[in-house]
Amino acid sequence: MMDETPDKPVIKPIVIAVDGPAASGKGTVSRRIAHFYDLEYLDTGRLYRGVGWLVLASGLDPRNPDEAASIAETFTLPLIDGADIRTPEVGRAASHVAAVPAVRAALLQFQRDFAFNPPAGRAGTVLDGRDIGTVICPDATVKLFIDASAEERAKRRWKELSLQDPSIALESVLDDIRRRDRRDASRAAAPMKAAQDAHLIDTTNLDIDGAFAAVRRVIDRATGGA
Repeated sequence: MMDETPDKPVIKPIVIAVDGPAASGKGTVSRRIAHFYDLEYLDTGRLYRGVGWLVLASGLDPRNPDEAASIAETFTLPLIDGADIRTPEVGRAASHVAAVPAVRAALLQFQRDFAFNPPAGRAGTVLDGRDIGTVICPDATVKLFIDASAEERAKRRWKELSLQDPSIALESVLDDIRRRDRRDASRAAAPMKAAQDAHLIDTTNLDIDGAFAAVRRVIDRATGGA
């Protein structure tokens, strides 16, 4: 006798895509989103920083596409356990390797698998990066683009970096922010830009609570309160 039990409906996970430039607050906001809604979180910038760090640690040139791709093809997160990937040098290397199409291709499936296969008990995922809403998860449940002025972002990054190196100048951090913005926005492979259907959040004059409140309103409207 044929089993006529109806198939269980497939419940698609909630996927929240958060894009934006360096030091815009997207990482802090994304972690708050994940904690508040009990979603799994991935900082995709960590992947590119990890590849950049491994390239430098291997004595290779992050501006060399072949060398960067060779590292990305075998990259796993445990390879960077304990590594300091938040230095300006690693940040610059990350921006270079992220512009390499072969590097982005190598990390693409990793990010998609994470996005659409949340751990048991989690209703979905939050990914933050530069091309989540445009390339990695174009069908995300909610797309956010979090931005702030270059000057405000430089102040935020300078406060972080000066704890490690009090001699670092704010102007040099601002110059680095502007260079990274230009590289990220002009690269041929998945340039940083807001998806057409992304919700734009400007955090220049917002603290973290204000930014999260603005984001929460968007998410609750889109998901019915998740």
